[in-house]
Amino acid sequence: MKICFVTSECAPFVKTGGLGDVSRALPRALAKMGCEVKVFLPLYRQISTRDHRLSLCEKLLPLASKVGDRRVDFRVWFKKEKGLNLEYYFIDCPYYYHRQDVYTADADEDERFILLQDAVFQVLDRLPFSPDILHCNDWQTALVPVFLKEKYNHNPLFARTKSLLTIHNIGYQGKFAPESIRKAGLPEHHYYPGGPFEFFHTFSFLKAGIVFADIINTVSPTYAKEIQTPEYGAGLDGVLRSRKESLFGILNGIDTRLWNPRTDPYIPYHYSLRTLSHKQKNKDYLLDRIGSRFNPQVPTVGMVTRLAFQKGIDLLEPILSMITELPLQWIILGTGEERYESFLRWASETYPQKIYANIAFDNELAHLITAGCDMFLMPSRYEPCGLNQMYSLNYGTVPIVRKTGGLADTVFDATENGGRGNGFTFDNFDPHSLYQAITRALKTFEDKSYWKTLMKRGMRADFSWNRSARDYMALYEKVLPHFGTRDAGSAAA
Repeated sequence: MKICFVTSECAPFVKTGGLGDVSRALPRALAKMGCEVKVFLPLYRQISTRDHRLSLCEKLLPLASKVGDRRVDFRVWFKKEKGLNLEYYFIDCPYYYHRQDVYTADADEDERFILLQDAVFQVLDRLPFSPDILHCNDWQTALVPVFLKEKYNHNPLFARTKSLLTIHNIGYQGKFAPESIRKAGLPEHHYYPGGPFEFFHTFSFLKAGIVFADIINTVSPTYAKEIQTPEYGAGLDGVLRSRKESLFGILNGIDTRLWNPRTDPYIPYHYSLRTLSHKQKNKDYLLDRIGSRFNPQVPTVGMVTRLAFQKGIDLLEPILSMITELPLQWIILGTGEERYESFLRWASETYPQKIYANIAFDNELAHLITAGCDMFLMPSRYEPCGLNQMYSLNYGTVPIVRKTGGLADTVFDATENGGRGNGFTFDNFDPHSLYQAITRALKTFEDKSYWKTLMKRGMRADFSWNRSARDYMALYEKVLPHFGTRDAGSAAA
């Protein structure tokens, strides 16, 4: 199968969040399954052609796209993944992509990603490469299905091509002035109240993609259901309900090469199911690093998170004095909104024996917290998929999470699910429910034998990208009649 994967970021070249990890891991997993995969992304200023050993595709020159009435010249850089049928193509246009940040609030943000998406078709045509699937991600590439059906529908190279749009977070929708329709070279007759392009008097890239994509998915089965409701749909719930037969949920995987307690280069003591006692050595090392005393009877709760409205940090504020009276130690790592950073600085200064907060990005410490803590907290308002709970399960660190999105699909309450339990969950987004979940976890921690059972259940689960890639292949085959179909039931919303 030939797959063209279009994204606004891809690790290790450029990453601002989980999309960068997905854009690295999923194409690799698909290539290992025998697919021919080409990944497209912008050549941002942050990407060094020398450090990443990229090659200029001179055979494709000259290349140009139209953005509105303006001709935009661009170049393409290239890299082939060793040992795999996987290639990366970087759209090089310094005018649009050599900026301080990957994503901006600049007036031409729409043009930056219109160019990326149009350039994909230009390059595919010149290679030439006829993809079976155009797989696009979030609003920055959501016009790809529209271009396929409205702009490049007369090109025989794409006659059999189908599109998949993955929604990683429904809250980011790419809303611009209606003028962006003309900039993209798309027919303006689709813009009318309630029409495919119109969304509260704006042109929404994401809404247009949802309407035009052959198939849609999001990054967990529960989130696929949630975004069809007014509470979680961010205004697009009605559009999503109209496409419910084509909407699926596939849980993201984790990169078990980077997040594996058996081989993790950031932790001092490697461990597995057979050497689980080494986990306590990591706890001792972690606590020594932050200047706290190790006590095997006192559980340590970790958080590694963006400090954002989504992540539920504000649930801790009303119950802070109560949780600091519990026999718990807290280690929190993250950066984000000023109000949450200030709160955590104040909390760690007020309760230095109980709370350690590091307002920073520190990859090594993130791994140490995941390996060295007994529990891991994620009280999210909403969580499309979540990765940290899967990291923690893989490391035998028992999660405490709000039952939403991907958290609900991966963490099962130990007091409600019998032999399936691997953590602690709470339903209502309120401080009291969070406090109850924490105290239940603390009480269960006293039963060392059962606690070890919970740890092992998490470590035995398969969160690899191999599982996710099989589900994506099943989705691709649903819309490709010339391929044999697999059972995609596990992916259905």
